[in-house]
Amino acid sequence: MINKKTVLFLIFVIWSPFCLADEILSCTERYAIDNDHTIISWYAKGLGFIRTSGKFENFDGFINLNTCNPAASKIYITIETSSILSGVKKLDKQLKGPIFFDIENYPKVIFESTKIAIQEKNSANIKGDFTMLGKTREVVLSTRFNKRAMDPIVNRMRISYSIKTSIQRSLWGMDQWLKVVSDNIDIVIEAEALKVID
Repeated sequence: MINKKTVLFLIFVIWSPFCLADEILSCTERYAIDNDHTIISWYAKGLGFIRTSGKFENFDGFINLNTCNPAASKIYITIETSSILSGVKKLDKQLKGPIFFDIENYPKVIFESTKIAIQEKNSANIKGDFTMLGKTREVVLSTRFNKRAMDPIVNRMRISYSIKTSIQRSLWGMDQWLKVVSDNIDIVIEAEALKVID
């Protein structure tokens, strides 16, 4: 005969995974990058003088924010290489051409996080796969969490991050003009994202 304790134990074993799954889901919030309130900028030195700067205008992405365990969050960003802007038309044409971004063959740059290491309360190092020109290498995004709050205008939760990283462009095969334009490119992202409503 099965006693009461055995029955309770069996119920616990059967239902615990479902309860745990519900708890994990309740901690996860999905956010979509807000293009109107996000800036992706890049900086490169030319001949050792002032830095050349520019930005990407078209991009997309999402953040799966785990509010219970931020280190378990995920980030995915895609950038359209054809949207690069330097403010100089001749340079833009060269950047879009085959010796740099080669937009005809490689229309996107992609970042996908693989590990998040929390540094302090509001900062983290986000490791991830950075794909450009058909090559994928690991980069680390130095990230500061700015704010998470309800946006009263759109009546949705909004989050904000400041992100910095530096890449050595030649590692992805972008090795032209190294004597004129620095190999190291700084990338700065000021990002906002809105919670996705199911």
